[in-house]
Amino acid sequence: MIQLKDLKLKTNIIQSPMAGCTDLAFRLVAREHGMEMAFMEMVSCESLIRHNRKALELMKTVESDRPLGCQLVGCRADAMGEAAAIAEGMGYDLIDINIGCPVPKITGPGGGSALLKEPDAARAIFKAMQKNIKRIPFTAKMRLGFADPSGDEAIRMAQIAEEEGLAAVSVHGRTREQAYTGKANWDAIGRVKRAVKIPVFGNGDVNSGEDAQRMLDITGCDGVMLGRGALGNPWIYRSVQAVLDGRPAPVEPTLEERKKAFLQHAELEIKNEGPYLGVLKCRKIACWYFKGFPGAADLRARVNQVETPDQLIETISRFNNYNFPDSQES
Repeated sequence: MIQLKDLKLKTNIIQSPMAGCTDLAFRLVAREHGMEMAFMEMVSCESLIRHNRKALELMKTVESDRPLGCQLVGCRADAMGEAAAIAEGMGYDLIDINIGCPVPKITGPGGGSALLKEPDAARAIFKAMQKNIKRIPFTAKMRLGFADPSGDEAIRMAQIAEEEGLAAVSVHGRTREQAYTGKANWDAIGRVKRAVKIPVFGNGDVNSGEDAQRMLDITGCDGVMLGRGALGNPWIYRSVQAVLDGRPAPVEPTLEERKKAFLQHAELEIKNEGPYLGVLKCRKIACWYFKGFPGAADLRARVNQVETPDQLIETISRFNNYNFPDSQES
């Protein structure tokens, strides 16, 4: 069990926030397959304090979507503090600050992983947010560094977080310069863990229960934060838990189980987004569920041509034995 302030978690496996991925539909499917704690997509503090419609859409949830964390991104301390108060008032179970996003539109103004280079600015943000968060835990998710892969910048940031009363930190084992390329440096995550007393969650390259166990062994972290390994793979939560509990990992899902989970995911996306946007999102999501399997290229080509929910359902339903009846692929 992990306890962050008054939030008690039964497992030490958390789903990370991922822009364009961890929306309400993703989370509801994942919860049916064993996910306990999740974060929604990151939200700009500037958009939230202006009650921007798109920001509020990202924050959609339902009663069964708990426990749920809200991740805020920004670089102005007063705006981050105000956004934190708004988010807490909306009923989230935890608030996180993004110190890891590598994209230029976030780092350019000084947010995301750019804060790793500005520890004084980060401290001011921590203070403003902590002042405005009255009840729920406050955490930070960061990368190892902006360009330095040693972990020194993350160590300094984690120490400041601890000094300012944050409940935990999560560390992605890549730099901003790496983005999502190369291998996550688990040894450097371990340096961060040893530098602070608050809980540390390791993130990066955890795609199975065996990966999770190796990460915990190498880093000494208190828990694992899953990222891209969960895309199209809601079975990963129970698989990771089984291995961490010393049990055999469950068998891989069959094609029919994959199709069923995808269609459930698609139904929720279309319900939440409407037929047009829902189908567009499902083109990407279908690639997640069947990536790397025989016939995936053929499926991707066909799914990218569908325009209606009925066409999407028919295309997936016809995909049998990782092939289509009219396909020449063997």
